[in-house]
Amino acid sequence: MKRVVLAKLGLDGHDVGVRLIGKHLADAGFEVVYLGKRVATATIVQVAVQEDADAVGLSCLSGGLGHFASLTVEGLRREGSEAPVLAGGIDEPAEIDRMMAAGVHRHFGPGASMEEIVAAFREAT
Repeated sequence: MKRVVLAKLGLDGHDVGVRLIGKHLADAGFEVVYLGKRVATATIVQVAVQEDADAVGLSCLSGGLGHFASLTVEGLRREGSEAPVLAGGIDEPAEIDRMMAAGVHRHFGPGASMEEIVAAFREAT
């Protein structure tokens, strides 16, 4: 069974979407570790390494997604984890480009389907 760590970043307090993604991933056979809202990147990295996560999913709708996702990728690689990072949310186009250049595996914006997201996690792991 593939293990996925999910978390909300920054000041974003809206977690319905990420929790729904977690449910769909669990229904698709993934083990989901949901860390909750306003989680620091260092905590995400620590838990992902401890849990030997096969992938990390990040969500942020309040801005800062590119910054936080980049920090998460950097932290994982520094700790020796190659877990792919998939990110969903809103940010400036330049920030999305920045996080993709930093090694984020996939980005999902508003309107992405659950089927598309679950398929991306399957492909990434």
